[in-house]
Amino acid sequence: MTSLWTRRAIHLAALSFLTANLGVSAMASEINTNAPVTLINSFEIPEDRLADAVRSWEQARDFLKEQPGYITTRLHQSLSPQAKFQLVNIALWESPDAYQAAIQKLGKSGIVAEFKGISFHAALYTVIREDE
Repeated sequence: MTSLWTRRAIHLAALSFLTANLGVSAMASEINTNAPVTLINSFEIPEDRLADAVRSWEQARDFLKEQPGYITTRLHQSLSPQAKFQLVNIALWESPDAYQAAIQKLGKSGIVAEFKGISFHAALYTVIREDE
């Protein structure tokens, strides 16, 4: 019998694969937890689109922070211009269901179209270890 953590890890890996191949709407439908989750979303951005990507992220953030279950988000930029992922977004949500509902609304809003030409690598995570 697999542990709850192992099952969650398998679900998260599967969702990450689906999200990478089908887009953000495939995320979170199979995770069985009511605990807060962390979204980690890495962006592959053409060199000349960095400013556009930040503006688009700000639009998405402004929309998502008004959705039920949103806790917080932070956008990180790589210190190295050669990094594959120039931007990494880390967000906290009250639950996978809250995240999924918000992403579905975001998809219908038209804001996602602003990210044309940018590749996302998103997955939901749960903490399994922390320093004491």
